Amino acid sequence: MVRDPPRARRDVTGAAPAPLIVTAELPPDIHRWATRLRAAHYPPERNFLEAHVTLFHALPPGSEDEVKDRLARLAAEHAPIAARLEGVMPLGTGTALHLTSPEMLALRSDLAAQFHGLLTLQDAHEPRLHVTIQNKVSSQAARDLQRRLSAQIEPRAFTFPGLALHRYRGGPWEFVKRWPFRGKKRG
Repeated sequence: MVRDPPRARRDVTGAAPAPLIVTAELPPDIHRWATRLRAAHYPPERNFLEAHVTLFHALPPGSEDEVKDRLARLAAEHAPIAARLEGVMPLGTGTALHLTSPEMLALRSDLAAQFHGLLTLQDAHEPRLHVTIQNKVSSQAARDLQRRLSAQIEPRAFTFPGLALHRYRGGPWEFVKRWPFRGKKRG
């Protein structure tokens, strides 16, 4: 999921503790497609990552063991989670793929309740599920891309196959672990 930045290859292993990022994993076909869109439209000097769906942006590094335990339990309990690609979502100076998944938002809410008191202001609010494919461009460039993509993107159902944990390293992310959903519980 993480790529080295195009200009500066950095060794991020063994670095100081870093904030934790929790993502919902995309199915391989959507992941590849959205990553190609991201590579084509995201400013290359800022594009350190492949396509992803962020559930939490910055959990404290000291909570890593607790986060890992909770993600493992949730993945063991839940079957792959139903979701839907709805179309394009404007981000002001960017563009995203708009996703819906009441089940994923319920799972995220459960995690947020467990980590209450550790959440940043950004993570304390329920997110709008999306995959950013363009950011930090002019508003006009974003609107132009949204118009082009809106005519091309067909809504479709899919399932999130699991959860993943990363460490934020100032641009690139350091992959920690992936937990595939393997239970029977839905939502």
